[in-house]
Amino acid sequence: MKDYAAIKAKLSAANVPMQELTPNQQMFAAFPEEVRVEIMEVKDQAAPVMFHHMHLSVPDPEMTSEWYVKTFGAMPGTRRGPAAMIPGGEVDFLKARMPQEPTKGRSLDHIGFEVKDLAGFISKLEAGGIKMDMPLRDMTQQIGLKIAFLTDPLGTRIELTEGLAAK
Repeated sequence: MKDYAAIKAKLSAANVPMQELTPNQQMFAAFPEEVRVEIMEVKDQAAPVMFHHMHLSVPDPEMTSEWYVKTFGAMPGTRRGPAAMIPGGEVDFLKARMPQEPTKGRSLDHIGFEVKDLAGFISKLEAGGIKMDMPLRDMTQQIGLKIAFLTDPLGTRIELTEGLAAK
């Protein structure tokens, strides 16, 4: 966040539980179903809010990281464990303390990735044996995007889009 104090005030007004890690600079905000969002002030960033990373708690972090690297062409990395480095951020894989439940229909229903040439990317996924939950839909007239959905091997629902760069 560019303005930590402003977001802290909004979360407080909405009675969102917060755990401050570094006073007036970094916190966790707690949302329903134990979804935690890390907020950190970076005053010199260009946008008011920017993505840096997300943590997925999984039974086998190495295997899951390898799937994301292979499936999405991410660069392998590490942070607090295995990670998939994607343009604009990273997906970190932490050892789960309990079995993972599928995300569909939960507070954090899905994550999303913008893809160039979505039709070609889906063809590549399907040729590799990955089944799409929702095939490519051209929604450019309605919402300016092409979209499709798949689910990773552990139940995280993933939206693929093409067209966000034009927005």
